[in-house]
Amino acid sequence: MRVVIVGGKLQGLEVAYLAKKADWEVVLVDKNEWVPAAELCDQFYNVDVTKTDEWIPFLKDIDLIIPALENQEVLDSLVRSAHYAHVPLLFDSKAYGISSSKISSNEMFARTGVPGPIPWPECGFPIIAKPSGESGSKGVQKVKSAVEFKSLFDNGLTDWVIEEYLEGPSYSLEVIGYAGVYKVLQITELHMDENYDCKRVIGSAILSDELRNEFEQIGMNLARTLKLNGIMDIETILHKGKLKVLEIDARIPSQTPITVFHSTGVNMLKVIGEAFVSKVPWTEFEIKEKSGVIFEHIHVWNDGLEICGEHIMADSGPLHLYPDFFGADEAISNYIPGKTEWVATLIIKGKNLQAAWRQREVVIQAIKNEWGIHHYYDRDPYHSDLSERIYASGS
Repeated sequence: MRVVIVGGKLQGLEVAYLAKKADWEVVLVDKNEWVPAAELCDQFYNVDVTKTDEWIPFLKDIDLIIPALENQEVLDSLVRSAHYAHVPLLFDSKAYGISSSKISSNEMFARTGVPGPIPWPECGFPIIAKPSGESGSKGVQKVKSAVEFKSLFDNGLTDWVIEEYLEGPSYSLEVIGYAGVYKVLQITELHMDENYDCKRVIGSAILSDELRNEFEQIGMNLARTLKLNGIMDIETILHKGKLKVLEIDARIPSQTPITVFHSTGVNMLKVIGEAFVSKVPWTEFEIKEKSGVIFEHIHVWNDGLEICGEHIMADSGPLHLYPDFFGADEAISNYIPGKTEWVATLIIKGKNLQAAWRQREVVIQAIKNEWGIHHYYDRDPYHSDLSERIYASGS
């Protein structure tokens, strides 16, 4: 199958990686050449897909179009051009329209009884303020007091979602849907940096059967409500023993699909992509953990190593895939021999999660030894004032 990915940033990187694992022929297009996914595809082209006279002829040998970006003008253009060229587009514009607005998705949560944070001003401080139209951690701010709130929002609250600040472990779940058939995949645990950007994904999450079943049921109900055709990502936080849904994204996410692939062997992009091309939903399959997986981002410079949110990968130029990287099963990195500052996404597997944590310590120590690193940082939102925070193996 020959697919074209539109957008070569972090979503495009995720899609290109999984598309190659599916043994597809991968074409990537982006208006910019200096994008992370540029070296992970079979062919790369500089194309502006909104210029239909250039783009439509490009689609003659393409089996599937996969958007990997959040530019609404581009997405609207892709919907029109895919319809004109009769090429399947792996995208649900209606579901995306709801999920891309935190205001709209929160309204849907309230209507359908999805558990979520208490909205302000019904809650007290501290609170979290999020731009409605941004995904992930972009623009998220923790506000600790009324004085701080007034200084930040003196000019009004247009297009902001403001709700109670919740502490606890974060989890993610993908759901795929096609023609009324839905499937929940593996629940993963998310670790954040001090700016609420995901720095590490753990496959799979350690949750009680009751909470696992509750999360999966939330996912199925949301997919049915949206009549999902595509992939949806749901992020929750476990606060005082209760799961609260923070946000949904009806698009291909980054980080978690690769983690799920290595933990379960299920390539969700392959499953949903083949359904879109064949116009037939998948046959039922089992989601079962086969390996413990740690997927995390590191920044190395001089004598320092820091575990960082995925934003460090976005502006590091074209990335390469390295097998057996200092003991990691794979790494996606801009590292080349002799380079003194570089970033990498490490993919580390073990027969179970405890074994993966042990191997992760071996990998980090090998990198420290190779570069003579003395300063190691692993900050999170709850301990950002500490100079270091180290997650112990298996914790």
